[in-house]
Amino acid sequence: MEVVSNEVLIRTGAEKMPAHLARPASGGPYPALVVVMEAFGLNDHIRRITNQFAAEGFVAVAPNLYFRQPDNVVRYDDLPGAFRLMGSVNDDQIVADMGAAIDHLKALKEVKPAFGTVGFCMGGRVAFMTACRNSAVRATAPYYGGGMVKPRQPGVKPPIEYVDGLNAPVLAFFGGKDAHIPIAEVDEFRDALKQAGKPAEVVFFPDADHGFMCDERPSFHPVHSKEAWARTIAFFKEYLG
Repeated sequence: MEVVSNEVLIRTGAEKMPAHLARPASGGPYPALVVVMEAFGLNDHIRRITNQFAAEGFVAVAPNLYFRQPDNVVRYDDLPGAFRLMGSVNDDQIVADMGAAIDHLKALKEVKPAFGTVGFCMGGRVAFMTACRNSAVRATAPYYGGGMVKPRQPGVKPPIEYVDGLNAPVLAFFGGKDAHIPIAEVDEFRDALKQAGKPAEVVFFPDADHGFMCDERPSFHPVHSKEAWARTIAFFKEYLG
């Protein structure tokens, strides 16, 4: 499917947040997705993935959640820089910015009222948290989101504590070689969703590492990335139409 994409500004409170917007070139209305960046920022990889979602028949937007920082994209080998950027945002602000991205999609004539979230790395956590805290989200697919069930910073509630507000099915992906997310936490996440009675599938690839979807990282796994992509597209088409 032919895609058109451009950079847009999304009003969030009194500010304007840059974002990458992609949509099918014609037809519609289409279901919509907010694509959440990794800890490294809104880079070309996330823009390409956003375009790929558009090619599958979604209107997709990737907001720059670090836009308040002057230097808001770092290389994949700059882990300290990524941690610095992650530390510059807080959950309430992120949820507000994500809500602004959803509201921007709602106003587009090419979009029908069916919204999902999908994110990678830090974005996996954000995608799930947004689904728990914004009732407009009808499906969420977090990829290797850390800190789902245990706080990573003092005083910061993990997203699972908001699970009562979740009204969206979940398709989550994790890897067994991921040093950032212990297998025990994956099990806790799965169990907590089950205990809360939420429809969820947690996919675990024993030989996949953190970042297995990104072809710019050494951890890229071509087989599992292809499988996960196909499952994600089928999931969103099922629940968003």
